[in-house]
Amino acid sequence: MTKVLETPESIIDFWYSEKVKSKWFNSDAEFDKELKSNYENIWLNALRGEYKSWSESALGCLALVIILDQFPLNMFRGEVKSFSSEGMAIKVTKKAIEQGFDKTIDKNMLSFLFMPLMHSENIDDQNMSVELFEQAGLKENLRFAKHHRDIIKQYGRFPHRNIILQRESSKAETDYLSSENAFTG
Repeated sequence: MTKVLETPESIIDFWYSEKVKSKWFNSDAEFDKELKSNYENIWLNALRGEYKSWSESALGCLALVIILDQFPLNMFRGEVKSFSSEGMAIKVTKKAIEQGFDKTIDKNMLSFLFMPLMHSENIDDQNMSVELFEQAGLKENLRFAKHHRDIIKQYGRFPHRNIILQRESSKAETDYLSSENAFTG
């Protein structure tokens, strides 16, 4: 296990490194294991509020969002725990926006600040996500934000999470999940 420096800059440097960029939207069991080994304690510290002061800066907010939203999706892939800090990430995102930090973050990094809103099962968060990606001119992300929002509009939740979260799927959700258009996470 590598000792990881706990600063917003170290989190940002790691997440935006060339090695990690290639893993962002691809399932990779080896990377997930490495991330868990090196960053689970940092995630736990964030859950306990140990990095609360980070939310006073743009890069600090971005680092917190990455820790609370992205890391658990990888570290706990396929487990309920993967969504356990999503609500905290949404709060950090909204605080960053309220403080205008989204206007100061490099456009190449901005999508991850907005990502918790896209992951939310709340339609208001989804609408905000679409609006923010559109305003920022992040066209590729906007396409996915609209897709996520449309799923929440139709089902009120992400059907692909039902099994993990032990929720019963409706007939419409089951039909959707077995279709070729299904989003599976």
